[in-house]
Amino acid sequence: MPFLRQTPAHGLHRSGPMHSPLPWTAIALRLVLTVLAGGLLGADRSRNGHPAGLRTVLLVTLAASVAMIQMDLLLPTAGRNLSSFAVMDVMRLPLGILTGVGFIGAGAIVRRGDMVLGITTAATLWFATVVGLCLGGGQIVLGCVSALIGYGVLAALRGLESIIERYQPATLILVTAEDGPTPDQLRARLEAARIRIRSLSVEHSPVDRRQSIRCQVRWPTVGGASRPPALLDELQRLPGLVRLVWRATGTKSS
Repeated sequence: MPFLRQTPAHGLHRSGPMHSPLPWTAIALRLVLTVLAGGLLGADRSRNGHPAGLRTVLLVTLAASVAMIQMDLLLPTAGRNLSSFAVMDVMRLPLGILTGVGFIGAGAIVRRGDMVLGITTAATLWFATVVGLCLGGGQIVLGCVSALIGYGVLAALRGLESIIERYQPATLILVTAEDGPTPDQLRARLEAARIRIRSLSVEHSPVDRRQSIRCQVRWPTVGGASRPPALLDELQRLPGLVRLVWRATGTKSS
């Protein structure tokens, strides 16, 4: 096992073979592969009109790769000198890169009411950073395979995601007269239409003898379509219905 030994000229060093600096050919290979991997991931985001596109993803990937290359070059200086209390820990450099990208990803996520935007963009930036760390650290096969898998997730699975049934949130408000549907009857109709009820509240107005039924629901859609469910047409034909309001908020994660 390596041990620390003291030398009069250089303080504390690790015994064993010294880490040799990277040749420029290895550095060039890592940078070229990083540009290809970052360009592959960023091109998909630009093609689909996302703010963090080709240049952003490429710069994030390059920053991570350069940080790992610099870490390799600084490895011979790791450790502590006898005249200093500071310890040179070069592993903090890539960890700092990951932390910084976390802040960038948090800034890419936007919430507007019930809509959440930018989650996939933030995840892409974080993933591109990890790919850059792999390539910059010399894990060429791991970095290249990961970049190809990531591109497949972003591009190939988009078509699959568009045909998966998803539930989107919406608000349904019914104002009815005395002979209108009861909350139990409305609940039964919603459940029969596969609309999930998150909450249901009823307000009675003794002055005009009306009641307002307010439901927070989730309704099944395919491909994020915002077309109202067919059940609304049936509800509008119910006797005693005064007013019907349907507000679909929807969700996005890209």
